[in-house]
Amino acid sequence: MVDARAEQDGSPVPAETLAEAGLRLDVAGPVATITLDRPDKRNAMTFAMWRTLARIGETLPGSVRVVVVRGAGKAFSAGIDLGMFNQGPSGEDPQEADRFIAELQAGYLWLRRPEIVSIAAVHGYAIGGGFQLALACDLRVMTDDAWYCMKEPTLGLVPDLTGTKPLVDIVGPNRAMDICLTARKVPAAEAERLGLAERVVPAAELDTAVDELVSALLAVNAEAAVATKRLLRQAPSNTLEEQCAAERREQLARLRALSASS
Repeated sequence: MVDARAEQDGSPVPAETLAEAGLRLDVAGPVATITLDRPDKRNAMTFAMWRTLARIGETLPGSVRVVVVRGAGKAFSAGIDLGMFNQGPSGEDPQEADRFIAELQAGYLWLRRPEIVSIAAVHGYAIGGGFQLALACDLRVMTDDAWYCMKEPTLGLVPDLTGTKPLVDIVGPNRAMDICLTARKVPAAEAERLGLAERVVPAAELDTAVDELVSALLAVNAEAAVATKRLLRQAPSNTLEEQCAAERREQLARLRALSASS
């Protein structure tokens, strides 16, 4: 059940829950903006933050078509809060550890749903879990001085917040290995060249660029956008024949809907 106070401020999650997790959520009609709000910690991410992101996904109003994810302060996110290392699963109970990590991954998975288009507005840097959050989004707008870094292997860990598949899908396994196993910085210009950023803009123009992208997305027929995203998401794993059949199914559904509304 949605908290009454949450309904009043346009958020489906209580404000105190969001604040405790280091998040802000603003819902304005078809647009939801999620802000990582721990600027004094460079928006370092915690278990509570990831679980609350999942809760946002579970309770997001059906009227929302676009979700913008951004960071407060000087950076998008410094990745995992290193103070949590002793609070996570040890791996001694594999089933419990598996459930624990799956709960955290849920905070990222919903950003790929076909009924929304998700945008990461990246400034400063996006490291580790922050980089994976940007990868979880459909589109990424970066400032020209921003950079990515997949730092988990230097900590003795692996990227486990749904980031390895989109990274490999976008840049291929060899470049993904270079990025992950060296934990090097990937500056915005390279990110754009590799397909890890759809737009790169001067820092002062980030808000304007995101607003323009949101407006362009909202100008498209909502049902057609959902069907098209669904098609595009399944295309990499489909054969040509399977994708052609999927296109036919989606188009027939659209034609029936348009006929019924005329």
